[in-house]
Amino acid sequence: MGLGVLQLWAGSGPSPANMSVLIPQGATLSQAATELEKAGAIRSARQFVLLARVFGGGRQIKAGEYRLLAGESQSDILKDLQGGKTLQRKITVAEGVPSILVHEALMKADGLSGQVAVPAEGSVLPDTYAYNRGETRAAVLARMQKAMTDYLAQAWARRKPGIAVSTPAQALTLASIVEKETGKPEERRMVAAVYSNRLKQNMMLQADPTIIYPITRGKPLGRRILQSELRAVNQYNTYAMTGLPVGPIANPGRESIDAVLDPAQSTALYFVAKGDGGHVFADTLEQHNANVQKWYALRRARGEM
Repeated sequence: MGLGVLQLWAGSGPSPANMSVLIPQGATLSQAATELEKAGAIRSARQFVLLARVFGGGRQIKAGEYRLLAGESQSDILKDLQGGKTLQRKITVAEGVPSILVHEALMKADGLSGQVAVPAEGSVLPDTYAYNRGETRAAVLARMQKAMTDYLAQAWARRKPGIAVSTPAQALTLASIVEKETGKPEERRMVAAVYSNRLKQNMMLQADPTIIYPITRGKPLGRRILQSELRAVNQYNTYAMTGLPVGPIANPGRESIDAVLDPAQSTALYFVAKGDGGHVFADTLEQHNANVQKWYALRRARGEM
């Protein structure tokens, strides 16, 4: 084999800049070479196939999106395709995000195809999900929902005895309230204890996020809650009914699910925000009212109210 042929195979390729190339599912070496030539990664598809058969070792190529470097040789391009090191795109669902925003993120995600409806609230497990260009939105959403189904089943199996919820669906609903009520991870089990204690005593949960959910479907309200909204009778507002809402008000993360299934040992029934994302807890209404006065005075002094 002459040096010229080796140089053709291992020498610099024609691409002037880094690029990404999509090799479709089920593509043959010949079809992959055509995509590479179209993208400008190689000079000739026919030449690439001939040289790959001589130097390539016969390993199969793998479908997916590949990040190819400027001037990458034909030899290295084939190694990339045989190694299957595809470019991974990511979509992140944060804890407590409502399904309407999960849907928006899926629809905006670059490189996905097809349509999906807004998923059922609470059906998606917050996490970062990798996907390949050309995948369907339905396939990515199915992964997100399977992750929630699997995690909820595992968490339910290790639940503590004597908890306030009697089904995984109820646990998910309560976890979504806990998720929306505290910005401090270390408080989740304590917030879960307050709501669990209230449920057991048939007290109203009185969780502000349950007022907001029917109005915005979980998006920020952007203003104070109105008195009329506080009194509104619907399937979510826990200021107008006892017990849990009809379903989740967000997609809770693993820690909030765990908190509901293993709440803190506490007799607290009340809490008030301190203004730093955290809360002060109380067992009695008298203690709670004193906490409210104290923290409201402090927040007013700091100009927060």
